Formats: sequence, structure tokens, C-alpha cells
Amino acid sequence: MKVSINWAQRYSNVDLSSISTDELLQKIGSQLGAIEEVTYWGPRFDNVVVAHIVSCVQHPDADKLRVCMIDDGGVTPDVERDKDGLVQVVCGAPNAREGILVAWLPPGSTVPSSIDKDPFVLSARELRGVVSNGMLASAHELGISDDHDGILEINAHIAGESHAKPGTPFASLYALDDVIIDCENKMFTHRPDCFGILGVARELAGIMNQKFESPAWYLKPELPDTSKATLALTSKNDIPHKVARFMAQVVENVTVHQSSTGVQAALMRVGSRPINNLVDLTNFYMHLTAQPTHAFDYDKVKELCSGEVSIFPRMAKDGEKLALLNGKTITLTKDDIVIATDTQAIALAGVMGGAETEVDADTKNIIVECANFDMYTIRRTSMRHGLFTDAVTRFNKGQSYRQNPSVLAKMVTEVCEFAGGTAGIVVDSLANEPTESWEPLTVEASFINARLGSDLSVKDIEQLLLNVEFDVTIENDSLTIAAPFWRRDIEVGEDIVEEVGRLYGFDKLPVYLPSRTTKPAPKNAIMEIKRRLRSILSSAGANEVVTYSFVSGSLLTKTGQSTSEAYQLANALSPELEYYRLTLTPSLLQKVSPNIRAGHDAFALFEINKTHVKLHGKDEDELPLELQMTSLVYAANDKSVGKNAGAAYYQAKAYLDYIASKLGVSFTYTPIDKDPNYEVTKPFDYSRSAMVTESVNGTFIGIIGEYTALVRRNFKLPRNSAGFEVGTEGLLECVANPSSYKPLSKYPSISQDMTYQCPEALLYATLEQSLHKAITHESSDHGYDVALLPLDIFQKESATTKNISIRLTLTHNLRTLKTEEVTAFVDAVTSKVEHDLKVTRV
Repeated sequence: MKVSINWAQRYSNVDLSSISTDELLQKIGSQLGAIEEVTYWGPRFDNVVVAHIVSCVQHPDADKLRVCMIDDGGVTPDVERDKDGLVQVVCGAPNAREGILVAWLPPGSTVPSSIDKDPFVLSARELRGVVSNGMLASAHELGISDDHDGILEINAHIAGESHAKPGTPFASLYALDDVIIDCENKMFTHRPDCFGILGVARELAGIMNQKFESPAWYLKPELPDTSKATLALTSKNDIPHKVARFMAQVVENVTVHQSSTGVQAALMRVGSRPINNLVDLTNFYMHLTAQPTHAFDYDKVKELCSGEVSIFPRMAKDGEKLALLNGKTITLTKDDIVIATDTQAIALAGVMGGAETEVDADTKNIIVECANFDMYTIRRTSMRHGLFTDAVTRFNKGQSYRQNPSVLAKMVTEVCEFAGGTAGIVVDSLANEPTESWEPLTVEASFINARLGSDLSVKDIEQLLLNVEFDVTIENDSLTIAAPFWRRDIEVGEDIVEEVGRLYGFDKLPVYLPSRTTKPAPKNAIMEIKRRLRSILSSAGANEVVTYSFVSGSLLTKTGQSTSEAYQLANALSPELEYYRLTLTPSLLQKVSPNIRAGHDAFALFEINKTHVKLHGKDEDELPLELQMTSLVYAANDKSVGKNAGAAYYQAKAYLDYIASKLGVSFTYTPIDKDPNYEVTKPFDYSRSAMVTESVNGTFIGIIGEYTALVRRNFKLPRNSAGFEVGTEGLLECVANPSSYKPLSKYPSISQDMTYQCPEALLYATLEQSLHKAITHESSDHGYDVALLPLDIFQKESATTKNISIRLTLTHNLRTLKTEEVTAFVDAVTSKVEHDLKVTRV
């Protein structure tokens, strides 16, 4: 954002010239925003003076050259003069003539337009035998416009009667003795008003603790007279969610010509190339107010309408073509906003006008458009088509639509004055919209001081805010504050705190460390359980991985999960990162095959992270609920484990049981008899999986099991693959006392192996549950600590029964157990299990 200090001064009631440039730059850098570059325009016009052409005669030896005798007021030293004190200059410009005021570059001066490239220093030299002392410069050579058709003719009325006389330094004309401050754009992201020089002038006054007053025409629209309108115009706005306000006004019978030198010079200083008086006015007021506008040729628009003349905003159609002012033709998408007639698009809204309705030298009637567009849509359109314009810079910050009537009215008034037009019909999609500000905020002075560490009085705070045109009412220690219509960033009390601190000066605030209590912060329960789970699984030999929270739709599909249940990113970095993942398991399964190919024969991977599922809804802030999950995948290369390896299910179960033992809880594994239709269960083979619940309270924990044949095929998993996915918060709920400790018995344990001949259909989980029930019944009076460990499941081919071997381990904390005692206990347990399940111990 380039800021002209002279331009800001023109619209400021505060005397900025009384402030030294160094102080002004220091204030801007510390209280407004970062400065990227400072350009001093005055020095480039050193030695350039205003001169009067006293005589102008034909060169004796060149048809296109003239010999001019000029009067510089005698201010230039060391230059050859005639007896009347006049200086001889040879000039080839067709408009060089006696009596006009010009800009003279004497010998030894540098051509201003060459300073930033390859500086060209003038000297006194002969041109076809006649000595020329320097040159008479064109506006292009002076660097104040692109006009190089002739020398600059200084209009005393425009340049100022007091300056337009021989000998005046040229830099004093057209506000050229200027300082241009290039501020870093990102600092103004939340301040669209500061993308206009008027907004910056207001802020400069505020940080200098002086009261700013916006021009009357900006605060209240000064509507031009439209009683002589003859041309018709209609409009509509069917996309108010994308176009907050759409205004347009006809101006009839305009004359297109060059802008005044002052306007051209002002635009050049802020990096905008002058075109003609109409286009230059739109750019001038864009730089002034931060509100882009656009001028259409009315008659060209009329030719593109099938009936009455009408322009309006709409969403583009996929594949629609639009020729732009830069000479390029783009293909539009349904996500672009365009301004159109009833037959076609004529401009890419908020970005660039169309070539078919361009204002040119033959234009007689125009339509001035002033609108507001959704900043996110404009930003995406700009990126999509590679178009980065001054209008985009401003529209993607979110201008206030409440300033549109003022800007449009001022624009049309200026067009009527400088292009000889007549104000015509105006259309406004918010014609009846109230113009008062947003809801006021009530803030206590103590609230502000407590956060800034300041001791500002209510009156001090009031004055700081009044300086930048806030509306403030005081009642005791309370301030009721209404932000002006151009400030859309003031929403909560903390915004007022920031505003007061910035305007007062953060460098003035006391510097001391805030008081802190030495009381330790309470432990975060979810972080603590995660830490314990990491430690437990790592000690069991599992390897932790961290994968992306975003996944591709194909990954979800490969595990049988539905993309319709996943939150889709609107601006994904790539198709591989398009959805929030529903569970952690698919991300882990992706890592199995590469690790096996890398030579790792058997391993377990786990991840503790967040997932998001639409089924679980959103929180009070309308954000997707985050589910804390813990997932593990065990895999073993089929070649390394051999043909007779046990079921992988039990390998995964060993890890989950280890977690349970370390957390001091116990889990119950329930066979899955029907599809639970949860996204977390989709990768698992229900016939070889179990639901996991906490044994005491029945809290649902998750699922454990082997994967379906389709999932194994999709991920190239070995047959020996299994895993689990459990809720981290569910585990936390089960751990009644995370810090509980139970000492190991000092007495030895005794183990006995039991093998039961069972019907083929009997599940291991059913046998295990029956054993636990029998053990609980038999050991309640003995004080045994009992542990069960699955050893083997064996079934002969074509047999209708199978053998399940389990190791039972007994420990007592008070005494040494005897073999006879253990045998009696095992017999009692076995008897009860045989009775309940109709199995036989062998």
C-alpha cells in the first residue's frame, strides 16, 4: 500500500507538514504498521525550474527543431545567457511556442524518468550547429505521466498562481515535493479502510493525538442533480450473499480526454498509470477511499442487451468466456462473480473490467459501478485466473458497503465537473438500508487499563477514540462506543483495548512482568492419559507414528468407510488431503506394506490422535467435534511367521490387555453378531473381531480384530494382520485412579495349563468369560490374584470339536501356595465351566 503524504495532507484537517518526516515514519512504524520502502520524490526534480518561453523560432538547419529563448527568472547559475538574461534551448516538441510556461532541465540536471533506471545527465551541446542548454521536458521525461507527445505545458490555474512563474522550483508544483511510504500490505488485512489514503490520513492524525474530520461528502453523500437524466438503466441482485451491495449510475454526454497534470502526477506517485480522465477518476478515488469503482461505456453495454439496458451481478457459468482489459480471454467457472447484461458477462467482478465495454476516446455516456463483493470469492477468483490488481488487493479485505453511496456520489460529481457530463439514473440494491453503525460496545475503562497496564482516564480514552471518529458516550467509568461505518473490525471489548493501546502508543505503556502464581497448573487429564498410553505401548515394543489428519477419499473407500460421513475441505492442498479422517486405522494400514517391503518382518504401529465424524455433530461454536482415539496395527510377514502361526487377533489383544493391566482396568471382549454400522468398525472382519467394553461399568471402549479380505487386498496386508481402535477418552473414563499402585507379591506364582474340548461353534471369548465368572465365584474367599493367558486353539481337519488351551496363574499376597491347593481350585473352576458350557477338560 503506497501512501502519498502530500495526498493525505490534501484531505486532512491536521497539519501533517508540521511533523518532521523522520518523526512521521517512526510513528507509522511503531503505531500503524511496517514500512517496506520510503521514496522521496522532491530530490528527483533538483535543478528543474519553471521557465517562460519568450521567443520560439525555426531552427535554421532542421525543419522539426525550434530555437527557444526562455526566462527562468535568473535563478539557474553557470549557464550561458544573452544580454536580456534569457537562455537558449533547442526543442523538437510540436507544441513548443512563445508565451507558455514549461519545465526546464538545465545543464547538469538528471532526467527524472531515468533516475530509477540508468540516470541520464544533461549538458550544453550543439544540435545542428545551435547550442542547446539542457532541455524542455515532456510529462513522460519528468516521470509524472506517460504523455510524451510534446513538452509539458504548465497551466497556472491548475498548478497554482503563486507557483506558476519563472524560476519556481518545479518540485513545488503538483505536490511533487512528496514522500511516498510503501506500507506492508499484510498489516492492514483487518483494516480495509487503510487501503485508502483517506484512512491512512485519519490514522496519522490519531497517532499524533489530533482529531481528524473526514470530508463532508464522505460522511454524508452529496447527491448530484439527476433531473436532466434521459437514459434508462435497470439492475437486480440475486446473489446478496456474494454481493452485499451493487450500485451503478449513468453519466450522460461526457468528453474523454487526458486528466489534469496534477491528477496524473498523483496517480504515478502511487504506482497507477494514467489512462484518461474517466478511468483516472475511478483510480483516484480507489486510492483515496479504498473503494474500487469501474466505468462502463453505456452505449457498448446497450448493444449487449437484448432489451432494456441492464447490468447486474451474477455467478458465472462453467465454460463462459470473457475478454478482459489486459487483452486476455479467460474461461470462467461457476465460482466466479461477474457483472453481466441479460446476454453475457461484461466484467470479472472485483478483479478487472471487460474489453467489450471499455471506455475509449469515442465514449459519450458511461455507467459508473460501485459495489462490494465477497472477499473470499474474489481471492479465489484472483488466484484461479492469475489476476492480481489494485481492486483485488482491496476487495479481498472486505470493504464496508456503507461507504458506497458517498463514493459513487463524489465520483459522479467529479465526472460531471471534469468530463462535462450530466448525472443520470442511479440504481442501488440496498436503497432502503439504514446507514447507522453496528451495535455499540460498552467497555469499562478499568477493563482497558487492566489489559494495557495503563492508568488512562475515561476522558483520555474518549479523546483517543474521538480522534479517529468513533462515537463515544461516557457514564461514570463506562464507555459506550460505536465504531464508524468504515471500521468492520471492532466486534468485542478486546478490539477497543487494541485500538486504545495502538493510538496511545505501546511504547508509552509500563514495562514490567505480570504477577504470576507459583501454584502448579493442574494436570490435563487427556494429555496425561495420552502420555501413559505412549509409555505403555512403547514399552511393549510398539512403534508410534504420526500421520496426516487429512486423507484422500480413495483411502476411506479402500477401508469401506463413507466419504459422506467425512468433513470435506473446501480448499484442500491436494486431492490426497481432501477429507478429515474418520478413524486412525486407515492411516496406519497405509504404513504396513512399505515397512514389510523394507525388511521388517513383524511389528506393531500405533497412533494417538484426533478424528472427526459428521455423525457426532458439532460443538457450541459450530465446529466439528474432535474424537480422541488410540489405534494399533500388528502385522507379521507371512513368510517369516510360518503356516501354523496363531491368529493375529491374539497378538493385537495382547497389546490391549497389556494396556488394561498397566491402567489397572479389565476389558470384556464381546463377539459381533451383526453389523454395528459404525465407521470405526468398517475395516474389521466381524467374524474375527470383538467389541471392547470395560468389565465393571460396561463403558464402550472400541473394537479389536482382524481385517476383511478386501481391506487386506487393498492395502497389500499380510494374512497375519490385526489391530484395534479405541477411544482415548473412554480409556480415561475407565481409569478411576490414574495414580493407583499395587505392589507385587513377594510370594511365587503357580501356573497350571488347562485344555478344553469344545464344540466347533464355541468362541474363545465365551470360554474366557465363563472362566472369569467361575474364578470370581471360587476365589472370592481365598484372596487369589488370577491371570488367564490363551495358549493354543487346535482343530483337526473335518473335526466337529476343537481344543482350546489356557494357562491359569495364581498368586497370593500373604503366603506361598501349594500345588494341592491350586489343583483343587482349578478343578472347582473347571467343574463349573464344564457344567455351564458343556465342554470337557482333556
